[in-house]
Amino acid sequence: MKARTFVPRKLDMGAFLESGEALSGDLPVGELPRLSEGLCPDFDLTSLPHVTWSAQGRLVPQRMSPPQMWLDLEARAVLAWECQRCLQPVTESVHVSRSIRFAKDEAEAAALDAESDEDVLALSRVFDLLELVEDELIMAQPIVPRHDVCPTDVSTLMHNDAETPVPGAAPEPAEAAADASATTASGRPNPFAVLAALKKDGK
Repeated sequence: MKARTFVPRKLDMGAFLESGEALSGDLPVGELPRLSEGLCPDFDLTSLPHVTWSAQGRLVPQRMSPPQMWLDLEARAVLAWECQRCLQPVTESVHVSRSIRFAKDEAEAAALDAESDEDVLALSRVFDLLELVEDELIMAQPIVPRHDVCPTDVSTLMHNDAETPVPGAAPEPAEAAADASATTASGRPNPFAVLAALKKDGK
């Protein structure tokens, strides 16, 4: 008998879990649009390694009821977010390893989810497994992505910005003192300042 072929984007989840078979694959980060939207703007996603994933179905026997249906899911990716300190790309490896229980319908899934800490989803005959992989990677992203050591010295940039004169702003104290020394108290040109300027021009 020919083995059944399971398609990740249109997966009969019940049949897959009961079969105990495994699926695996890889795909470019850019093929996961919701995940891509949260990454660093203008970053070349084609430079990132492919997302790799694997899924295994299993049944857990129960003494007085039908077996529980579980999906063991793993995914790995290298993703680039925007550093919240320097605003440059920060690249991190992400590894997801989850076990998800499946219920026969939405009502049972809601009941099981309310009475336990397990992740519970409803069975579907057209289940998008790669969308689930994308969901898990999105939830695994850091809350505040940032470098341990930024490639750009942010504190130096801030210091330089603070020292940059603003057009039309009042002169700094040292500049004001220099301007003041060019005149006497009566407002006339200071002869020593005039002499210094003549010497400078004569060089």
